[in-house]
Amino acid sequence: MFQSEHRQDKSCGRAGSHSLVCEDDRCGSVSRQLSTFDDFRNAITAYRLPRVLIAAIELNLFTAIGTQAWAIPDLARDMKVSERGLAILCRILAMAGLLKKQGEIYRSSRLGATALNARHPAYRGDYLRLITSHWADWGRLPESVKSGLPLDHDELDEPDYRRQFTWAMHHRTLETAPKIAAQIGLRDARTLLDLGGGPGTYAMAFLTKNPSLRATVCDRPAALDVAKEIASTHKAAARLSYLPLDILTEAIPGIYDVIWYSNVLHIYSPQDNQALFRRAFAALNPGGRLLIQDAFLHDREGLFPEEASLFAISMLLFTERGNTYSAAETRAWLTDAGFERIKVLRMKKGTEDWEGGILEARSPETNKKTPVLRTGSVKHLRPRSLS
Repeated sequence: MFQSEHRQDKSCGRAGSHSLVCEDDRCGSVSRQLSTFDDFRNAITAYRLPRVLIAAIELNLFTAIGTQAWAIPDLARDMKVSERGLAILCRILAMAGLLKKQGEIYRSSRLGATALNARHPAYRGDYLRLITSHWADWGRLPESVKSGLPLDHDELDEPDYRRQFTWAMHHRTLETAPKIAAQIGLRDARTLLDLGGGPGTYAMAFLTKNPSLRATVCDRPAALDVAKEIASTHKAAARLSYLPLDILTEAIPGIYDVIWYSNVLHIYSPQDNQALFRRAFAALNPGGRLLIQDAFLHDREGLFPEEASLFAISMLLFTERGNTYSAAETRAWLTDAGFERIKVLRMKKGTEDWEGGILEARSPETNKKTPVLRTGSVKHLRPRSLS
């Protein structure tokens, strides 16, 4: 999950804490190929409901409603907005299932009253702020198409932003990480490195599933501070350690049975990733496993799945050299680095982060270390994307 260099990172330590790009930019997808003007029009006007949802978040509507029942006049007075505007907004939110309407009275759904309500412990504020910021960012897409550079590329990464982004990535993966960890067998593993692990959400999920495992989360110091806060409330915290590292320029210290590299690949260039694979190879025990979770393209032309294609736009907007890559080209990079037995790990439908999104590669049983090449430092931009 290294926060990406995206300016997700508005980007990452450099490690993948997740691209500061919202991996959930994938929500806007094309359900079929556009062949008529009506298809084209319908695809464009799909912006309407997302904009309604963002407006509700910007107005703190779910926090205002809380767990109470409201008539529109009373709620409008409390929020200091117009009755007409609020009535229309609430009706659409009720249509979408986020509010419950009975006559003239509105209440929040369970989701609205918890994850979207700033007064509730389950509130996911940092992630919501990241999502809403993407509306304006995507509106500036022509700038990046013309320049080939990320938005605001001259802005340096800020520790406070990285902290917020790291919390956002934790909120994003709370449900997904345990589902993934439950399906990846680590019975014979004793040590795991969460490379670019951000908040350590996946590391903690693997520790919970595997009582004999010890894990290390590697990322920038600001991200690791968040990981420590999260782990402090977890029973497995004693088996988790922390490694501050610039993964693009420094060798990985230590030797591990498993390296988990989640939502970091897309932040970097092919050359950066190939160098990083060589470093990972050198840090694995013979027969060790490198597990890569990312938005892989799987068809011959590199167009699908749709989510993976669309996520490349986030990389254009928020990273200097990032992109989404095909499973085939990633497999070739891994082979060149010395890995073998490379395959896609299939997760149960509905549990995966990305469709066909986990590649497994193994170090040979008799591991001959390859030289670790160093690359030049990359300027830390502010990540912004959702990985």
